[in-house]
Amino acid sequence: MNAKGSAGALSAPGILFAVLGLAAMLAPFMTLAANRIVAGDAIVAWRLAEPGVTLPGLLSLAAGLALGLLAAWPRIRMAGAALGLAGLFWLLMAGTPHLLAGAGEYARVSPAAGFWCLLAVFILLMSDALGNLAPGPLARAALLIAALAALTLVLWSGALSDLSIMQEYAGRKPAFIDAFVRHLGLAFGSLAIAGVIGFPLGILCHRRAQLRGAILPVLSFLQTIPSLAMFGLMIPILGWVGQTVPGAQSIGIAGIGFAPAFLALVFYSLLPVVGNTVAGLAAAPPVAIEAARGMGMTQRQRLLRVELPLGLPVILTGVRIVLVQNIGLAVIAGLIGGGGFGTFVFQGLNQTATDLILLGALPTVMLALVAAIAMDILVDLVRTTPEATA
Repeated sequence: MNAKGSAGALSAPGILFAVLGLAAMLAPFMTLAANRIVAGDAIVAWRLAEPGVTLPGLLSLAAGLALGLLAAWPRIRMAGAALGLAGLFWLLMAGTPHLLAGAGEYARVSPAAGFWCLLAVFILLMSDALGNLAPGPLARAALLIAALAALTLVLWSGALSDLSIMQEYAGRKPAFIDAFVRHLGLAFGSLAIAGVIGFPLGILCHRRAQLRGAILPVLSFLQTIPSLAMFGLMIPILGWVGQTVPGAQSIGIAGIGFAPAFLALVFYSLLPVVGNTVAGLAAAPPVAIEAARGMGMTQRQRLLRVELPLGLPVILTGVRIVLVQNIGLAVIAGLIGGGGFGTFVFQGLNQTATDLILLGALPTVMLALVAAIAMDILVDLVRTTPEATA
């Protein structure tokens, strides 16, 4: 069902989300542990604090799921998702100090399965409502900025500072900032180098079919190598370079560290960049090419004024693929000393500290999600021809 349905119609996704949400409300919402390593005791949402404290949050969750059932009013469904998210954070903020009171100096409180499932349900509910509303790119950009501002405000206020993951952050703030910078350097730096190499190579492959037939299979083969294997292959190669090439180690080239991770990400980035550049340039309508040729444009002018502007949405789609892919793959760099958020993930695995794992995983997911949405907005802004409709 969609917004064009009758006023009393129910949304099929809304029904599914309501069922999943009600089931998640019965699951443990938070855990209370004696310290950061041991498993905690599961606590359901209505036992986090006194009924007068938890009731507003529980009512917000129930109201959000109920409003998500209304197929004819996507704005109401979106408001319901926002209400549900507010209820989730209310329960976190209200329940954490109550659970920690008298629990001991080293006690830790963490969100449990019920919280994460409800968070996913309300995010999916909001996405479904936005899909029905079909806002333009500028409206989506405003919504993204508003959501980031709200999240920043909640974190900056200190309302969640007693959560275990925030305590992990407080004890590692300088290391977290360094990991954040390293992660951005791996993801965006490898994309930049792949762009410098891949865009000209894609233009050449578009012009010369023989070159395209030789280059694209090689890049496709690189893409099939498992990520751990690719990172492993870089270690002996760059280790040899660092030992034999004068000055290589002084600029950071060695068998482990940032360099092998960065080079592996560049290799993974080349196929989407080159392939989408070729596809984008080939997508220019032959009529437009002939018209440009008839106007006396040179090959370079046709490329810059016709083929590239028309193919830019497809090219940027390739950039989006690379950026989201590299943000995720950069986590594995932590295994070979490359830094980034993967450092916390693998430290947490070694220490069986779930919240330390989340300290690396959650920012990675958030960064990838924001990058994907921002690139989708950019693609829509540069699109010069409407998408084909079914």
